[in-house]
Amino acid sequence: MNLTITPGAEKFISRMIRFNGGEHHGFRLCVTAGGCSGLSSEFTVEAEPMKGDSVVVARGIKLFLPAESRLLLEGVTIDFVDTPTKTGLSFINPNAAPCGCSSSSVASLDPASIARN
Repeated sequence: MNLTITPGAEKFISRMIRFNGGEHHGFRLCVTAGGCSGLSSEFTVEAEPMKGDSVVVARGIKLFLPAESRLLLEGVTIDFVDTPTKTGLSFINPNAAPCGCSSSSVASLDPASIARN
């Protein structure tokens, strides 16, 4: 799979896993078409992948990806953004049409979306 995770995203995801499950858990990332970057996301920390998930290891992180997410993330770079107006994962999607709203590709961090195991 052609997926890039930046050091900032790696740090964020690793912390989510460490504080919400432990080092043997994975990061389940559900991506759907939508939003300015062409992608919207939800994520949880899980002990095991769900039925139908693929396990992709990137930068030492176990990602649990449903089939649709895996297809949508092909060629995408996942970054982490922390600015006064935005905090969360950012998807740099070379296949998305440009957007003029200046909020493209940031999936805001919603603490309720993080599973506590």
